[in-house]
Amino acid sequence: MIKSVRGFKDILPEETPAWSWLEAQAREILVRYGFREIRVPILEKTELFARSIGEATDIVEKEMYTFVDRNQERLTLRPEATAGIVRAFIEHGLHNRPKPIKLFTIGPMFRHERPQKGRLRQFHQIDVEVFGAQSPGTDAELVVMALDILEAGGARNLRLEINSLGCPDCRVPFREELREFLLARKERLCEDCQRRAERNPLRALDCKNEVCQAEYREAPELTNFLCEDCRAHYEAFKAYLSEAEVSYQVNPRLVRGLDYYTRTIFEIKAPGLGAQDTVAAGGRYDGLVSALGGPDTPAVGFAIGIERWLLVSELPAELESPPELFIAPLGEEAARVTLRLARSLRARGIRVEADYEGRRLKALLRQADRLSARKVLILGEDELQKKEALLKDLETRTQEPLPFENLTDLVNRILIDLRF
Repeated sequence: MIKSVRGFKDILPEETPAWSWLEAQAREILVRYGFREIRVPILEKTELFARSIGEATDIVEKEMYTFVDRNQERLTLRPEATAGIVRAFIEHGLHNRPKPIKLFTIGPMFRHERPQKGRLRQFHQIDVEVFGAQSPGTDAELVVMALDILEAGGARNLRLEINSLGCPDCRVPFREELREFLLARKERLCEDCQRRAERNPLRALDCKNEVCQAEYREAPELTNFLCEDCRAHYEAFKAYLSEAEVSYQVNPRLVRGLDYYTRTIFEIKAPGLGAQDTVAAGGRYDGLVSALGGPDTPAVGFAIGIERWLLVSELPAELESPPELFIAPLGEEAARVTLRLARSLRARGIRVEADYEGRRLKALLRQADRLSARKVLILGEDELQKKEALLKDLETRTQEPLPFENLTDLVNRILIDLRF
């Protein structure tokens, strides 16, 4: 037997209703906020991610699924969605449209990391992006929308952490001071952080090693290096959150794992997920569009991890609706009539199950009961001769004959009445 690849999970029929319900909650709120869906490929040129995420990041160096195709082109399964959406934004001239442009996508991402609770090697995200808006009010509105989505899906006791990474000018003196801080402790840091100290010091702060984190408690804080514009942006962002009555915690060690972020960054955490408790995260990336060949365009976005969202959500008790009617044909002629009748009722919005396997009535009634159907329409030889069907109520155990004439209308009316 061939099994699935490690870190790649089948989502079975009994699981998909929860996924569909959560995605429906997200879509409804996204539309209220004026977002439109975009669908981009899961396969992109490797260069796109190296240039956007950063060559010295763990994602690019260790975690991407990359291969050379038959045309000797290096391709990668997307490890995140923002880069692909930015590429589409530039390629299709979306930057020429009236701004802001609000986009979202839902789908799988791929990273070769250790499979853990709520995060496999194929994982799914709701990704949200806004192009052409530079106000900190837009940043705050995205945070509010992320919370609205998560709470609509039943997530509770969420915690918002924020920070500012400033602009490239802010980071030059900070990077040098942080580099000196790391090199002074290099022998006490993990192997990855020793390497990061030279190549990309900011990434060291994102390390999950407890020993490293203990060392970083005295590390310099980027917010102390913010230029006047970045500081004003950050303070305004916090003022917007306060006005919206959104509580938050300032986390000066928050850096995120992608190099394209500038100014605002945030993470939304949920209880019950252990150390990896981030369920949504994002921030501003004002330089990414131009870095990938487009015009200077301010941008901000976030992503929700659907697997983690599922783990912390209080879902409705019933996510699947049982069939409203089960049609039980007895004999081949009755089965042919059933096909026409079932199609007609489904066209009117009725949920109908039918069986064409020639089972006996007792077996058909058991099947209807397993499916939790309330009504069973029995069609046998006697019913065909009398030109009437027998409608049985599995809850009350009563039954009534219904004439073939206007049968669809009669059954439809009875079933619609049951809904109310």
